[in-house]
Amino acid sequence: MSTAPQVAVGAVVLDAQRRLLVVRRGNPPAQGLWTLPGGRLERGERLTEAVAREVREETGLLVEVGELIGTYEFIDADVHFVILDYRAEVRSGIQRAGSDVTDVAWMGRNELLAAGATGGLLPFLDRHGVDIAA
Repeated sequence: MSTAPQVAVGAVVLDAQRRLLVVRRGNPPAQGLWTLPGGRLERGERLTEAVAREVREETGLLVEVGELIGTYEFIDADVHFVILDYRAEVRSGIQRAGSDVTDVAWMGRNELLAAGATGGLLPFLDRHGVDIAA
């Protein structure tokens, strides 16, 4: 495990049908699973700037970042991430998968369950009152 926890951010983005913007991870941890767009905070970067950057890099979409929804910790044998997830709204851009993800999609709960979401995603959304489409 790394010597210290790493700070990361994520974006909770819903469309007009309440589908969630998700990416399929291209690298470990959770490679191949669907989750929120996000990633590590860079030195000197504000949290909301990191959210917007990560969404742009992973999905091609430009977002306006809103309030903090909640935090999530991911700990395994190799890493410890403290993830701060923010609400965001798409303002512009052309959807496309970035270099560290293999796909981008808008999904409801049933699609996420069928496609293979990361283990903590749906419980996190439920715990924080994020109402996504069935």
